[in-house]
Amino acid sequence: MTSEPLTVPFTRTSLFDPPQEILDLRAERPIARVRFMDGREGWLVTRRSTIREVLADPRFSARQELRNSAFATTTDIPPARPGQFISMDPPDHTRYRHLLAGQFTVRRMRRLAAHIEEIAEEHLDRMAAAEPPVDLVLAYAAPIPALVISDLLGVPRDYRERFTQEIVGMSRVDASPEEKVQAQANVAGYLGELVRRKRAEPADDLLGGLLSDSDLTDEEVTNIGFLLLGGGFDTTANVLGLGVLALLLDPAQIPVITDPETVENAVEELLRYLPIAPGTVRAALEDVEIEGVRVRAGESVMVSIPEGNRDPGRFADPDTLDLTRSAAGHISFGHGVHQCIGQQLARVELRVGFPALFRRFPTLRLAVPPEEVPLRDDMVIYGVRELPVTWSAR
Repeated sequence: MTSEPLTVPFTRTSLFDPPQEILDLRAERPIARVRFMDGREGWLVTRRSTIREVLADPRFSARQELRNSAFATTTDIPPARPGQFISMDPPDHTRYRHLLAGQFTVRRMRRLAAHIEEIAEEHLDRMAAAEPPVDLVLAYAAPIPALVISDLLGVPRDYRERFTQEIVGMSRVDASPEEKVQAQANVAGYLGELVRRKRAEPADDLLGGLLSDSDLTDEEVTNIGFLLLGGGFDTTANVLGLGVLALLLDPAQIPVITDPETVENAVEELLRYLPIAPGTVRAALEDVEIEGVRVRAGESVMVSIPEGNRDPGRFADPDTLDLTRSAAGHISFGHGVHQCIGQQLARVELRVGFPALFRRFPTLRLAVPPEEVPLRDDMVIYGVRELPVTWSAR
């Protein structure tokens, strides 16, 4: 067995499986030495139980200035700006998280279901009126979460379409670096303006609630809004896009996700199976022993979420998509104090989006061979760049 560190990120060789290099580690080395893009060495954890252990251990820090980046070459990363709570540790993280928890209640998210259904049906109407084939990403998978998060933040209707285009622009794979930076600046600038308007004229939405229920500054609320956009749009859009591709390649499972009795569990299985996010990184604040290996203070540990979700110790035949299995216990939303605060919103969007699509278009199919579907395999968030689909007229 070689002691040479593996290099992060890994090369993807399969539509739906984690990179083979990570799969090979499952039995051999549940914690392995890796070299990050900035040249520094750290560790990779692939076993589900150990991933949960790392994410729940306060001896591992989420502070971005302390940890390596798995996808950047720079080593000079500044501390999180006010409001960027996902890159903070308690007690700062706890303060922001507590304030947001009151805005992301399960009851509030479920009340959004009817509105999400309206958004989905509106876009399905547009698809039906179009001449197939269409790109499902642009026509359906991307607009739904973009509009939903815009509504949640209280973006006025007269600006919503433009705002949605800017959000999509932040994650376009065909955009130049300059175009992406400009889209991010446009979104951040508008969010700042929106927060100032809501400070002067309180509104019954998430940003308005944060402003009225706390002593947060405009800068803090603006940065929180920007974080929520990133977490609430790109991941959900790619679960929808890649999930539809998986189902079109295995259409016998589509009735499971269109059945109201089984859709919730089917969505959990898709969340488990689809390797949308590669994982996250933590920095050891002190020496910690993991799986018999001593991680030194200051070293970074990357946890592989896709591989944890394929752990045969938790899921039988884990590399197979089976919408009838119980996928309870997957870690797609993380674990511990940093577990995704918007997970209930994502679940509602997916429970609406998948069945609505296949009910409206029961003959939906790929318009190109599977190997010609362009993938986002050069992006941190994995998915499909485009998904050309067609259907038969009734």
